[in-house]
Parts: sequence; structure tokens; C-alpha cells
Amino acid sequence: MSAFDLQITKLRTDIPEFGTGDEIIVRSKIKEGAKERIQAFEGLVIKRKGSGIQETFTVRKIASGVGVERIFTLHSPALVDIERKKEGFVRRSKLYYMRDRKGKAARIQDKNLRLMEAKGAKKKSGNK
Repeated sequence: MSAFDLQITKLRTDIPEFGTGDEIIVRSKIKEGAKERIQAFEGLVIKRKGSGIQETFTVRKIASGVGVERIFTLHSPALVDIERKKEGFVRRSKLYYMRDRKGKAARIQDKNLRLMEAKGAKKKSGNK
């Protein structure tokens, strides 16, 4: 068995579709001494990087007024679950500009809401 075949067998298939701009909840295993627990990290995906077994993604959240970013390896066995809360509408693949935004300026529009507004605008213009 070659190294490439070994990597393919390690790829996870239970990962949901998510991208930059989405709000997600990542549950991962944390070891504390001899004990192991699951910790949830909820935030905004600001980037995805790499491909295959080395693919990573960065999640950013604000905790007590301080921005916290955490990098996760997508195919890691320590990753328990990924849940997408909201699909964001963005035009960039890397959202580094979110680091400088605070309050209302740090919001990202919901993609489903954006699509509904676009459909509504088309219907209104067709009635004229």
C-alpha cells in the first residue's frame, strides 16, 4: 500500500458542506490529563486552506470582547462533529478583514435571506 492510498483511507466522509463566511459549531476532543472531553467552538469560518488530508480551516469568534481564532485540521480524528448554523453570503475566499470589524460592521448577510430578497425583487419588477 502506497502513502497516497494510506492518505485516501484516512479521509473523512462525514464532513458537511461549509465554506468561508458560514457560522459553524465545531466539536473536538480535548485531552486533560487522563480524561477526555468534547469542547464546542462556535464562530465564523474566515478561511479554508489546503486540500486532501492536510486541509485546514480557521474559525473566529469574539469571547469577552477579544477575538479568538482557532485552526482545525479537517480530517483530524480529534474532530467529532461540524454543524453549520448559518450560510453566509461573501465574495472573498479569505475574510481577514473581519479582524478589524466590530459590532454591526462584523455581520455577514445570510445567503438564504439574500436569495429570497433577489427573488422578491424580480417579482416586483415584473409587475410594472
